[in-house]
Amino acid sequence: MRVFVTGVTGQVGTEIVAELNRRAQQRLRGPALDIIAPEESVLDIADRDAVLAAIGTVEPDVVIHPAAWTAVDACEADPDRAYRVNCLGTRFVAEAARLVGAHVCYLSTDYVFDGTSPRPYLEWDDPNPLSVYGRSKLGGERELDPGHTIVRTAWVNGRTGANMVKTVLALAEPGRTLRFVDDQLGSPTSAADLAARVVDLALGRHAGIFHVTNQGSTTWYGFARLVLRVAGLDPGLVEPISTAELDPPRPAPRPANSVLDNAAMRLSGWDLLPSWEQAITELVAELMA
Repeated sequence: MRVFVTGVTGQVGTEIVAELNRRAQQRLRGPALDIIAPEESVLDIADRDAVLAAIGTVEPDVVIHPAAWTAVDACEADPDRAYRVNCLGTRFVAEAARLVGAHVCYLSTDYVFDGTSPRPYLEWDDPNPLSVYGRSKLGGERELDPGHTIVRTAWVNGRTGANMVKTVLALAEPGRTLRFVDDQLGSPTSAADLAARVVDLALGRHAGIFHVTNQGSTTWYGFARLVLRVAGLDPGLVEPISTAELDPPRPAPRPANSVLDNAAMRLSGWDLLPSWEQAITELVAELMA
C-alpha cells in the first residue's frame, strides 16, 4: 500500500509519518507500506500543477492530508492566504487523488463550530464557523468526495511545533503568575494519539466525518494548572480570566465550547483515545526528560 502524506513538518504530520514508519517496520502480514512524505519546501499544496504532478507520479492508494495554515489569528488578517492553502490546496489534493483513484483522509478542526452548543458537538451537527480559519477549514471539507475521510480534532499538542504545552512551560517561572482563560472549553489532544487513529481511519478507508480527541474536557485554565503540576511547579500560580479580559484581545473569535463528541467512533465500537489528563501528563514528562 502506497501512502502519500502532506504537511509532514507540522506537529500532526510529523506524528503521522512516524506512525506509518512504525507500522511499516512491524508489518508482517498484508501489503507493505510505501510512504511518500515530501516536505512543504518541496511541495506547495496551493500549487495545482505541483500537486497533480506529485500525486500523479507516485499514484498512491491513500493520501493523508494534514497540511494547512493553522495560525488562527494570522488567518483573520490574511483571509486570501487561508482560503488559498486550506480550501484550494485541498481542492487540488482531492482532484489529484480522484485522478489516480486514491482515498483521501483530511484533517479538520473544532473551529468549524460556533461553540454555542450546550453539549459536545456530534459529527452530524451543522457547522457555523466564527473565524476565517474555521471557514477555510470547512471549505476544505467541502472539497472532498463523499467516500473520503474527514477527521476533526481540537486543542492539539505534540512533541514538535508550537503548542500550548510548550507555551505554558516556557512561561512558567517560580512565583510568576500566569493568566489563562476559564470560559473556553475543549479536549486537549495528543498529536501522537491523534496520528495513530488517523492512520487507522485512512488505511481502512473509513468514509465520512469522525471526531477524534482525547477524552474529557477542561478550560485553558485547567489545562495550564495540570501542565504546571506535572512539571513540578505550583498550579496555584495560574489565575483564571475571561476571554474578554485577554490583553491584547485575540483577532479571531474562539468557540466557547470546542468539545467534540467522538460519536462516530464510539457508536461504531472503536476504542476511544485515553483521557486528556493522561495524554498531556505523558507529553509534559517527555518534553522535560
